[in-house]
Amino acid sequence: MTAITARTPGPTAQVYSASRLRWVFSDMLTMTARNLIALTRIPEALFFSTLQPIMFVLLFRYVFGSGAIPIPGHIPYVDYMMPGIFVQSVMFGAVSTSVGLAEDLQKGLIERFRALPMARSAVLAGRTTADALRNVLVVIIMTGVAFIVGFRAQTGAIDYLFGALILVAFAYSMSWGFAAIGLAAPNSETAQVMAFPILVPLTFASTAFVPITVLPGWLQAFARHQPVSVVINGARSLMVGGYYHSASSIWYALAWIAGLLIVLVPVGVWKYRRTA
Repeated sequence: MTAITARTPGPTAQVYSASRLRWVFSDMLTMTARNLIALTRIPEALFFSTLQPIMFVLLFRYVFGSGAIPIPGHIPYVDYMMPGIFVQSVMFGAVSTSVGLAEDLQKGLIERFRALPMARSAVLAGRTTADALRNVLVVIIMTGVAFIVGFRAQTGAIDYLFGALILVAFAYSMSWGFAAIGLAAPNSETAQVMAFPILVPLTFASTAFVPITVLPGWLQAFARHQPVSVVINGARSLMVGGYYHSASSIWYALAWIAGLLIVLVPVGVWKYRRTA
């Protein structure tokens, strides 16, 4: 009998695999650049997308920050609310993934991309990456505004930066879910409306603006374990520290982000292949 031995991939297969990864990465960078350039060509949209978070900061700082809401840990309300405002803002930014893809689909650009010799995953990866970079800009601007109105990070610069990265990573993971919504919507207006029922409950039924104990008892279980609250608690631990410092909340937030990516990336890719 002739023995059959397993063969390991040779140098040719390894070179092909590496070349394909470079090709996919290059296409993703191209699509990211395309989306960023398109954003700069509509300065009004960029201006108002950064103005809205600033308005939220001012609203919650001077309306709800007057002492009406008791905050555990005896910290100023502005310190408590800022991680929540950050998460709310990057979540609204993640919705732009849904709107942008719906516009591309409506205009026929998705079909044109399919006709090009490019990696199909680059369309979604480029869109979500561009929106994540826009969220980085929003967080930087909001940080400056927050310090102007009295926010003071009680931790070091490294911890604060890591907390901001958690926020951006969470928005990036959510962008893949909103991408599937955008591909399912007939137009950009509908895509925004479809994202609203997901965005509002997760944002406001959370620990973003009030302690968990202030919420009704039947709502506390949901608010305590849903992803927005978990990410806010992790970011608050890194940005505020003190009474709110908890290593477990940071790991819990990272676990949620990883889980969302594992689930939502395949969902977005599947919807793209079925739609486009």
